[in-house]
Amino acid sequence: MNTPLDLEALRYHSEPRPGKIGVESLKPSQTQHDLALAYSPGVAAPARAIAACPDDVYRYTGKGNLVGVISNGSAVLGLGHIGALASKPVMEGKSMLFKRFAGIDAFDIEVDESDPEAFIRIVKAIAPTFGGINLEDIKAPECFLIDERLRRELDIPVMHDDQHGTAIIVSAAVINGARIAGKEIARLRVVINGAGAAAIACARMFLTLGIPRGQIVLCDSRGAVTRYRRDLNPQKEEFATSRRIASLAEALQGADLFLGVSKADVLTTAMIRTMADNPIVLALANPDPEIAYDKAMRSRPDIIFATGRSDFPNQVNNVLGFPFLFRGALDVRASQIDDSMKLAAADALAGLARQPVPESVLRAYGLDRLEFGRDYLIPKPLDPRLLRTVSTAVARAAVSSGVARRPIDDWAAYAEGLR
Repeated sequence: MNTPLDLEALRYHSEPRPGKIGVESLKPSQTQHDLALAYSPGVAAPARAIAACPDDVYRYTGKGNLVGVISNGSAVLGLGHIGALASKPVMEGKSMLFKRFAGIDAFDIEVDESDPEAFIRIVKAIAPTFGGINLEDIKAPECFLIDERLRRELDIPVMHDDQHGTAIIVSAAVINGARIAGKEIARLRVVINGAGAAAIACARMFLTLGIPRGQIVLCDSRGAVTRYRRDLNPQKEEFATSRRIASLAEALQGADLFLGVSKADVLTTAMIRTMADNPIVLALANPDPEIAYDKAMRSRPDIIFATGRSDFPNQVNNVLGFPFLFRGALDVRASQIDDSMKLAAADALAGLARQPVPESVLRAYGLDRLEFGRDYLIPKPLDPRLLRTVSTAVARAAVSSGVARRPIDDWAAYAEGLR
């Protein structure tokens, strides 16, 4: 049975025109001469130029500002394996967010293919269309192979957002959570509940942050992922612990950080009370977190708590990352999104939350005040500073790491242009 919100959402998607995105013309097309320039015979000139110099495609077409949002609908957030067709509203929504937050054009591409090798071939075949590719809602473990192969075999930025976008935002929350807790990141004892795409990507990002592998414990539906189990895939083996523990409850004793990317109600107040002082609890299952907000806040007064929901403080939402990450990558024509770019995005997000909050953000959220602390770990999605802050950091990192093919000389002018 549809709820009132369901009915409102159905009207939103269907009226007055179905869908959420469209195509607009950027050049005049009112006269016969306009059409002669736009198509035949004028279009032959840029086509010849590109054939002679492939890089001219960025000069004469929209490739440099176009991202493909590509999915097979096998792991849609909160909905599961609903298939390519049913995933289209979600991919249209992602495309809309690219445009809204970073001015990036995006096409949604739903691929009805579950075989990873075939999916890779399809994406590679259409890749010349795009300046970058955002992979979305592809189930594990296939998503690991697809993401790794396409990032290695294509010369444009490719990112599976469920993995790397989540890891970036989570890392920003961890950086600031550790600061509030008065703890060194390298000394954090971490428990991750969930062992899918987001969990593994976050664990790998934690290594980039400087957390030793031996201080990370992964848990799945069968309990702690240890070296003594014989049912592990390669990704789980990568983080299997040598500790003689079996359950999430055992793993959490004395832990500094809990990251939940699993399902509702698997974390209890009793478990939280066994954690170290000032525990950082990121319960990101959607729509219902691993522990309800009110229960978590009652569990102990020193908790630092975040969810994936917008109706509670500290929403960990990928919209804080992917638009600005791709903006920076596209603007320097990066050949890939590497670890240094992801870390730069996380650091920029964390740093922005520590700055005074503009009046415009307070108005947007109906707040009188908002300042860095336990209830404000990461920026709000409607903060207008995100575009220039995060995109500039990402672009700088791409230039520094050598993956940028169009370096920027005047960074102040670049940042001001983003404003």
